[in-house]
Amino acid sequence: MTGAGSFNVTTIPTARWAAQQIVEAFPFEEVPRFLLRDRDGIYGPDFRDRVEHMGIDEVLIAPRAPWQDPYVERLIGSIRRERLDHVIVLNEDHLRRILAEYFSYYHEARAHLSLDRNSPIPRAICPSEQGKVVAKAYLGGLHHCYRRAA
Repeated sequence: MTGAGSFNVTTIPTARWAAQQIVEAFPFEEVPRFLLRDRDGIYGPDFRDRVEHMGIDEVLIAPRAPWQDPYVERLIGSIRRERLDHVIVLNEDHLRRILAEYFSYYHEARAHLSLDRNSPIPRAICPSEQGKVVAKAYLGGLHHCYRRAA
């Protein structure tokens, strides 16, 4: 379950595992120019060799400076606050299902201030004549998206 727009999880992350994830996330025709990353030990020789072979330039943030990687820190914080803090994860498969559901919510329904309170997959504004407002539950009812019934 990897590739563009998807993710993978493991209980035992290694540099080799992380290297495989970067390959599956970015097919050769879609390789980014830079990879901004922290100094975690998971980015060992296997990972660095794979990134170099793919032609990606690594940019390391300063030690103990998570604010230098704000997009990732904000996404991880959102995942924790909006989903993982509300469940007990049983195993890898359970975590994959939880994250798949969260990412569906994140892209389809969650309001993003940077997108003028829309979602990455834009939602149309529906006139009141279109029908009554109905709620679609996400994340086991933790969050809802309100739309007009057609």
